[in-house]
Order: sequence, then C-alpha cells, then structure tokens
Amino acid sequence: MRLSRFFLPTLKETPTEAQIVSHRLMLRAGMIRQHAAGIYNWLPLGTRVLQNIIQIVREEQNAAGAQEIIMPTIQSGDLWKESGRYDDYGPEMLRIKDRHERDMLYGPTHEEVVTDIFRNNIKSYRDLPKNLYQINWKFRDEVRPRFGLMRGREFLMKDAYSFDINYERSKHAYNQMFVAYLRTFARLGLKAIPMKADSGPIGGDLSHEFIVLADTGESAVFCHKALLEKPAPSNVDYEADLQPIIDDWTSLYAATDDKHDPAMATTLGGDLVSARGIEVGHIFHFGKKYSEPMKANVIGPDGSPVTVMMGSYGIGVSRLVAAIIEASHDEHGIVWPESVAPFDIGLINLKVGDPDCDAACKKIHDALCLMHKDVLYDDRDDRAGVKFADMDLIGLPWQIVVGPKGVAKGVVELKRRATGQKEELSFDAAVAKLTVM
Repeated sequence: MRLSRFFLPTLKETPTEAQIVSHRLMLRAGMIRQHAAGIYNWLPLGTRVLQNIIQIVREEQNAAGAQEIIMPTIQSGDLWKESGRYDDYGPEMLRIKDRHERDMLYGPTHEEVVTDIFRNNIKSYRDLPKNLYQINWKFRDEVRPRFGLMRGREFLMKDAYSFDINYERSKHAYNQMFVAYLRTFARLGLKAIPMKADSGPIGGDLSHEFIVLADTGESAVFCHKALLEKPAPSNVDYEADLQPIIDDWTSLYAATDDKHDPAMATTLGGDLVSARGIEVGHIFHFGKKYSEPMKANVIGPDGSPVTVMMGSYGIGVSRLVAAIIEASHDEHGIVWPESVAPFDIGLINLKVGDPDCDAACKKIHDALCLMHKDVLYDDRDDRAGVKFADMDLIGLPWQIVVGPKGVAKGVVELKRRATGQKEELSFDAAVAKLTVM
C-alpha cells in the first residue's frame, strides 16, 4: 500500500480532549475520529488493527469448540422483561420504542437473545453441549464517556454463551473459555492475569476477569510475580480435564484493589507485584439465572425436562486496541506486537523521484509482497524527518529506510521498532530476514 494513497490523517499535536496515552496516540496516528460522545469512527489504520485482533479472537474461540453466530444489536424488551432484567439493568441500557410502541433496546449484552435462540431450537440433551459466540457491537450509555475506547458507549465485544446439561459439564465449558482466554491474550502480545471477580448485573456464582498490566491502567492490581512469568497453555486438548490448568493459575495470589488483602504484602514480601491494570475480558458461570425464568429446558436422559446450565464469556475487542497501546508504546508513538500490527513493514523512500531509490523501493516492495508481507510504502514527497516521525508514531514492527547513499552502496537500513536497533543490510538480506519473521 502506497502511503500517498492511504487515508492516514495523522496529527502533530495532541487533541485537548485526549487524557490517556491510547486515546492520544489513536487520534494522532489517524486510527479513529470521534463521531459523538463515546462513539467513534474507525479509520483504515485502526480498522486493520481491529480486524487482526478479531481474527485471533475468532481462531481461539473456534479452537475451543465455540460456534460463531450473529445476533441483532436491537433487541426486544419483552425478552428482558421475561428474564427480570429490563428494569434492573439501569440507565446504561438505551431503551427505545419502535413505531408500534413496542419496547426495544440497543443491546448492552446478549444473554436473553441467545437463551431465546437456544430454547427455540435445542430440545434434547443429545444436542448438548453448545457454545455460541458472536463478535458484534454493543451500546452502554455511560454517564461520563471518557478515555477514548476505554470508557466509550459503543464498543465491539466478543461474547460467548455455553449451554450444558449439568454443573459438571458447565464448569468444564467455563474452564475451556478460561484457557482460551489465556491463549488469546498471549497471541495478542499481552500478559493477562486472571482474577476472581464479582458477577455484577450479569449474575452467577463464579467469575474471573482478565487484567492486562499497564502503567496507565484504570485500577490498582496486586499479584504474585510468578503469574507474570507463566506461559499460556499450548497444545491444549479442550476435551481433557482442564481443572489442573485452572488450579495452577488461580493458586497464585491476584486481586484488584477492592479485593486486595494488605496482609499479603507481608506474606509474599518481594514476590508481591503492585501495578496498574486494564480489564480486557470477563467470564461468568451463572447456572440457571437465565435458563430458569426463560424456560430453556431440554429432555434429559430419563425423559424428564432439565433446565440447562449456562455461562457467558466476554472479551472487549475494541478495548483491546487501546489496552495494547497502553501496554506497548514509547515517547515516539505506538509499538505494535507483530500479531496485530496494521502492516508488517514500513518502507521509507528518502528521495522520491530519484530513479535508483524508486527502483530499489519497488524491488523490495514487490519481493516482500510476494512473501505475503503487508507493506506500507511511504512514497510521499516530504521531508525525511516527517516520514520517520510518522512511521514511529503508527508503530509498525519493522522499518526499511532506502536513501541515495545506501543505494549507492547496495544497502538499506533495517530498524526494529520495539528496540530501535538498526542495521545495514543488502536488499536481498533485508528481504530474507523479514520474510522469516
């Protein structure tokens, strides 16, 4: 992609409304623009990052046995009245009426809708277990939307819902999602700490939130330092007993500030880590909270009706974009993990119009594209300082700098954004190194 054709409205100055790092950098890097309070347009650079995150989330949900669906964003108020949550949820739920004066709402979550899908289509225990998920937009009418995507009103979420015949199987579904979340966040380049949590308006008897550590996090967290070194599970058999993995992760101390036991500072001593954190995922096991009032029953093995057990599992997909930036940036801009970067490589032509520089850039660009690398080619007729600043700002993992002096020697400069390390390589060597990354 030629930068001269790419819609990338970067900003030199930080907008006054941006109070945290991710909001500042997403605006400056031309990823988003505000449409209304807490509601944003996603521009091409931001959309590419969002789609990369979506793909990783989707792959890990599919691997864990969940099946993707799409549910409507506008929901019937009658379903929420049936579950008992219509009046309980609070003013965060945007209530509306259609032209026939029927109560509708812009869904803040989808437990009622998915339970209705289940009860109308699944009738026998033989059709269990089931886990249905979507990646879809939601709306919660925050009283004070702020911090960009961290506390917006409209947001993209992955929400999954499990249905099982009994508690044992339902707990296994919960464990499957627990492990899938560990793997998902690791692939996104994040260290996410699972912490025991309250269920809030979702309800239930078991809940964990997943917290990413970042200096600018919204809440204080405390954990055993061994959690920061623990690798995510690999080669998982999702049908096997996953409880030992869960026990291994939850046996170490981890708590948000509202649940922190000060005595742990003495108990753990130097093993206690105190930091800031951002919630990026939340899982709930809530048994029959929705299936019982909504009569989501199946015929059990003995021919009698059984009320199914349920859980729900959310990941803040759009919030993850901001969380990654909060956890991975420097004074120059964003530092994207390679798995989610909008482009793999930034190619900088220092003298556009020079035949040798143009030819070298074309050769490198074409070779990298043949190896299925996404390249953003800065072919603008602009100063070198502007090009370097923009490329650091948008945070692509690698930069190739092509200039007249280097071309004369048959070399280019290769820079790794995360470390700032630079090296001179021949054209072919630079391409070869990047194609194995």
